[in-house]
Amino acid sequence: MTKTTYFAGGCFWGLERYFQNAKGVTATEVGYAQSKVPNPSYEQVCTGKTDAVETVKVAYDTNVVSEHTLALLFIDAIDPFSLNRQGNDRGRQYRSGIYWNAEDSDQEQTFTQMLREIHTRFGRESAIEIGELQNFYSAEDYHQDYLDKNPEGYCHIPMKKILNVSKRQQFIEQVWKLSPEQYDVTQNAGTERPFENEYDENFKPGIYVDIVSGEPLFLSNDKFDSGCGWPAFSKPISTDTVTNREDRSLFGRPRIEVRAARSDIHLGHVFNDGPQELGGLRYCMNSASLRFIPKDQMEAKGYGEYLAQVK
Repeated sequence: MTKTTYFAGGCFWGLERYFQNAKGVTATEVGYAQSKVPNPSYEQVCTGKTDAVETVKVAYDTNVVSEHTLALLFIDAIDPFSLNRQGNDRGRQYRSGIYWNAEDSDQEQTFTQMLREIHTRFGRESAIEIGELQNFYSAEDYHQDYLDKNPEGYCHIPMKKILNVSKRQQFIEQVWKLSPEQYDVTQNAGTERPFENEYDENFKPGIYVDIVSGEPLFLSNDKFDSGCGWPAFSKPISTDTVTNREDRSLFGRPRIEVRAARSDIHLGHVFNDGPQELGGLRYCMNSASLRFIPKDQMEAKGYGEYLAQVK
């Protein structure tokens, strides 16, 4: 089944290109929605007198992607709290909004619920305008598929996000189910409190997996008490499951950040002050980024192939 939803979030060039990379999206078109003037031109819209908003019409296959997932991807691409502005784009024509067709009451319920989810997640009201579509006028040909025709053109959405949409789409629903602390740690590279987290003092046999993707990351065999207040491991199960990158967020203290290769969530940092007999490394991880599977539950939860490695 094909459905259509209308998304507005800054310049429609970048937002259209972003949605084109989402799996299940079958067609896109940029235009002007909620206009007080019939069939406005780009120049008219830029004056602000039409009250129209630059919008992307997104058609999608509901057997592949849900409107809720598309809405979460939309929130992921913009600043949901920015009023009449995204990036360098300012004005009412750049306000953020999601508009549904009058005959689709399910969309109304989905997007209204989404606003509540944003408030729960971030503790404040979003600036996203949610409402029934009043009108939509197709933009000039020049604006359609603009970034395909002009790869170096302006885009307020980082190209990394645009290129990463389909990968992000796999996990966005699970990300949204995280607790506020888990979300802050995994998505914003936050740090939980030392000594007051779930796995610092856990030394039971089992496996530690990515809280978002479920990818196996660490074995209990390689966990040691570093005294730092966070779970510490001498090595990951495989170096292919994690990625390292330079982190200069602390002035004068360069570090190596560790992220999960599959989901790209923040895990923690790796240091070279670990026990020499274990290889000399200390993977200092956040409990909020991990889920522990006890040894006696590994088979039932799909991790039986790692049982032989757990002592």
